[in-house]
Amino acid sequence: MDRIDQRILNLLVEDGRRSYVEIAAELNLSRVAVRDRIQNMKESGIIENFTVVINSERVGKGVSAFFEVDCDPSSLVDVAHSLVEIPDVASCYQMTGPSTLHVHVLVEDFPDLERFINEKLYALDGITRVESHVLLRRFKSRTGLKL
Repeated sequence: MDRIDQRILNLLVEDGRRSYVEIAAELNLSRVAVRDRIQNMKESGIIENFTVVINSERVGKGVSAFFEVDCDPSSLVDVAHSLVEIPDVASCYQMTGPSTLHVHVLVEDFPDLERFINEKLYALDGITRVESHVLLRRFKSRTGLKL
């Protein structure tokens, strides 16, 4: 990946719907060169997917909560697989620490959050500790990596 590929990626992070023609004009390249570079980045795994970012609040998911979920080491993978099947779970990562999962949940309101905690999260076997944090205000939300 060279400097031109990095510039293409930065333009796509700003607007993933930007056309090859628009990118080519901005970088003084041909449309075919841009298409080939993007295709090469897709094939090499640099670009994983093109997607849309949805404003969760505007679609009725007004509460964003983050959980640090400690698990028995032998249960961590099973707990993670169970969590990712729950539609309210936006992301789930294994973190360093004592068998810890970092879970981001988007729900409609606080009664919905309470239902998630009591009926879905606490219902899973293998969890030893849960710490929760509710988002008050977002200062930055990264939707793509700027190079």
